[in-house]
Amino acid sequence: MLFEPAILFFLIGCFVAFIRSNLEIPQPVAKFLSLYLLMAVGFKGGQALAQTGFNQAIVTVILIGMLMAFAVPAWSYLILRRGVGVFDAAAIAATYGSVSAVTFTVATQFVASHQLPTSGGATVALVFMESPAIVMAVLLASWARAREGDKLAARAATSATMEAVMPETVATENKTPVSVKAVLHEAFTDGAHLLLIGSLLVGAVTGEKGAEAMQPFTGGLFKGFLAFFLLEMGLLVGRQLRDCRDVGPFLVGFGLIMPPLHAIIALALARMAGTSLGDATLLAVLAASASYIVVPAVVRYAIPEARPSRYFTMSLAITFPFNVLIGIPLYYAVACRMWN
Repeated sequence: MLFEPAILFFLIGCFVAFIRSNLEIPQPVAKFLSLYLLMAVGFKGGQALAQTGFNQAIVTVILIGMLMAFAVPAWSYLILRRGVGVFDAAAIAATYGSVSAVTFTVATQFVASHQLPTSGGATVALVFMESPAIVMAVLLASWARAREGDKLAARAATSATMEAVMPETVATENKTPVSVKAVLHEAFTDGAHLLLIGSLLVGAVTGEKGAEAMQPFTGGLFKGFLAFFLLEMGLLVGRQLRDCRDVGPFLVGFGLIMPPLHAIIALALARMAGTSLGDATLLAVLAASASYIVVPAVVRYAIPEARPSRYFTMSLAITFPFNVLIGIPLYYAVACRMWN
């Protein structure tokens, strides 16, 4: 795994950014690569669905994914509350309850290189697992605000006293109430999310004819574009590593220990449900990954009290490289032992 071209380009990106080189991927190019990978992964998942149909194996994979999407934020919040404040805990829990499409893309390439058959259910689970974590984040943040009601009331009273003396300062400190409806609308209408769903549907509807027509786009070019995108991700990770000072040992430990634990739980559920080795490996990767694109963007609006330098740095600079370099082959090795 470490000597795959895409992984080596990721390491090059990390090194180049760490030494503060001026290498930079233009933002429109990086955006195109991100959308291309989502489209290709969704389309391939749809092809698998077209071949197998919407059978029991796919439903089982989806149900396990959804269960993890609701459970991970809940117990993550309880653990995180021991080391950070309620709002940081809610934001980080939502980030780790969601999924990383790029990590999943690398995992699909890994599974394909080992010639493991999959049902396509994991790609559908990827689509469905994004939103529950955001819903959980909104609920956790609302619960946290309710618990802090007395403190907020005291601050409001203090602000009322200060307003006559320092009205400009108070105005800048007052926050607009968060609209739960707006948060959920943003979560369910995110462009990348919709592109993934649309590509999945196109792949499922067009079947073999669609696969033949799209083969040059989703086949031969895929590995090269993935390598180029991981170079960009390496640059991002290398720059983000400088913000790890704000994370601290407790959160670093969480970002390294909890993903493998989540993967093992997902593998245990998959083993009990009788899924295939390929689907189980992809489920483990989904359960172990953390979102650094969609969920942090929504959380930044939904939980403005949380610090992005914590939840964004943890998912991008700690958990993402761990999963790509170590986690994916580790989860596969554990799955092989469990399935033999």
